[in-house]
Amino acid sequence: MELDLTCEMGYHWCIDATASTPQPFDAPPTGLRERARRAIQDEVGDIAMRLFLDQGFDETTVEQVCTAAGLSRSSFFRYFPTKEDVVLETVAAHSHQIAEALLRRPDSETPWVALRNAFESQVQVLTDNKDWYLRLTRLVTQTASVRARQYEKTLVWQALLVPAIARRLGLSDTDATDPRPAALVGSAVSCFQAATEAWTEVDGAVSMSTLVDLAMGAVSSGGLDAER
Repeated sequence: MELDLTCEMGYHWCIDATASTPQPFDAPPTGLRERARRAIQDEVGDIAMRLFLDQGFDETTVEQVCTAAGLSRSSFFRYFPTKEDVVLETVAAHSHQIAEALLRRPDSETPWVALRNAFESQVQVLTDNKDWYLRLTRLVTQTASVRARQYEKTLVWQALLVPAIARRLGLSDTDATDPRPAALVGSAVSCFQAATEAWTEVDGAVSMSTLVDLAMGAVSSGGLDAER
């Protein structure tokens, strides 16, 4: 089974449920040199992720990744600005798919309902590749430097969702004077992240869909239904 994700760098990740990590494939051809660069980047990223998950992020050095991948340290940093970015390229792959799903939601849905339904595509990705994503989420949450870098990335991909929510509120997507679109998106993304961390804590024993519903339901009701 394969699921197509679009990464913020412009290429795709193809999730193969039988593989130990998501396997990347190229976007439409953009020139031989660029295709070659992306192919090497994908291969290095896959090797690094295997090492991170097998022996730990902090325990794995850039030099070890370079040795396994057969490239120099300077070459590694041409493909990834930081070691943390290797992990977060996989995490960031979700952002465009959620944004695209949000654009496809019917106009009749409220902004909050549309956001919840847009997350469902990612709920399915995590569910279909549960073991791998449980390991990945633990790595992110338990590694301070990765978690800090994730926050920066999250702000970037949250911004992708704001214009669609602004339009649902009847606002111009360039109007920065109304805080509601950003507030709704930020709250929804925080709910999704809280649900993902709870899902990881219980080792996937409770469905992601249920946990996202609980988190977003608690916010939409002002916490009135938060007690179980």
